[in-house]
This record gives sequence, structure tokens and C-alpha cells, in this order.
Amino acid sequence: MMKKVLILVEGQTEETFVRDVLEPHFQKSSGIFFQPVLIRTKRTATGQTFKGGVVSYQQVKNDLRRLLGDRSALLVTTMLDYYGLPQGFPGLHNLPQGTPYDRVAHLQRQFSSDIDDRRFLPFITLHEFEALVLVDPKVLEEIFVDASCLVNDLLKDIGNRLPEEIDDGQESHPAARICRYFPQYQKNLHGLRAVQRIGLNTIRKKCRHFDEWLQKIETVANA
Repeated sequence: MMKKVLILVEGQTEETFVRDVLEPHFQKSSGIFFQPVLIRTKRTATGQTFKGGVVSYQQVKNDLRRLLGDRSALLVTTMLDYYGLPQGFPGLHNLPQGTPYDRVAHLQRQFSSDIDDRRFLPFITLHEFEALVLVDPKVLEEIFVDASCLVNDLLKDIGNRLPEEIDDGQESHPAARICRYFPQYQKNLHGLRAVQRIGLNTIRKKCRHFDEWLQKIETVANA
């Protein structure tokens, strides 16, 4: 059976991350072929389709239904940011108390229940893509000129928090913290460079929720 995994992603950064970081690793280690698919945001009267960004849950659901129609796919999964999830997302109205891991697990259970397909594996990034950059902020010294002092300030800002535990406040989510010290930061340029330098193995060690997602994919593919 072909080990094709379709990943619905919300932006071009995630699309490139799947294609350039996840895909080569898993093709080599497990024979899994990852195919990222950008969310379709709208379609004009002329038939032109715009892609990227999560405007509504219904748009996510529609795209997932379409992808699940591909019977050659072993799994259909997602890579969506917890930060900025749209109103109406399953489970968002009754988030439990507890850790970020508790809350995201609740959302993923509700998401899975709503889609209701055995080949669907939900994944919501805690709290956004930039958490992966904060696995090792020191790599920003290799990307920005004269950045060591700024990186030290960023490290103090983060404190002892694990990357996935950095909160989702409007001024304190991972990207906001990075931009506070590096206003020139661009997710699709500097963010990708950073995670490529950090490496997938290191990211998996520091981000347990992210690692659990990949472990589930590996388990299904190797069954």
C-alpha cells in the first residue's frame, strides 16, 4: 500500500516545512510520502482559487472532506495553529482548565469527532509555527547580524518555558516574542531557515505534542 499522507496546512511556510523538512526525513526513514495541501480560502466567480490562512472552520472541513475522498491516501492530517483558530472550531467554546497539552488534546478530540473518518488524524500546533523556532533561539544569531544580545533578551523573555508552553496571548504568542526583538523577522524566510538549522530530531525532543503527532503517523504507516 502506498504510504501517502496528505497534510492540510494553513500557509506557505507550513507547506514548505512539510515539503523540505518532514518529507525528506520520512521518505528515507519510513517510506512515507508527505503531500502538503494549502487551505483554499475562497473561489471567485471566474473560478480562481485563493489559498492560505484559516478564515472559517467550514472552509477547513470542506477541504478535509475533499482530501479524504482520495482513497490512495493512508492518512489525512492537519498542521493548523492553535493561536488564532476561528470561532466555531470544534471544542473552542468549552476549553478545559489545565495545561496547553490538555486544551489542545480536547480540541483535537472534538475535531476528530466532527470529521468522523478513521483516516483522519488531527494535529494543531502549540501554539503556532514559531514555537519550533523557539526550540533553539540561538540559531537566530546565524540568521541576523549582531544578534547575540537580542537573542539573550529573547531567552530571558521566554524563561524556562518549553516551546509548546509559550502562551497564546495577543502580545506574547511565540511570533510576537520573536518580533519584539527582531522586527524584521519573516516567518516564511527566517522561520524556515531557523527550523532547518535546528533540525527535526532536536525539535521532536523539545516539542512533545509535535513529536506525538509524528509518532502516530509512523505507527500507522508501519502497521
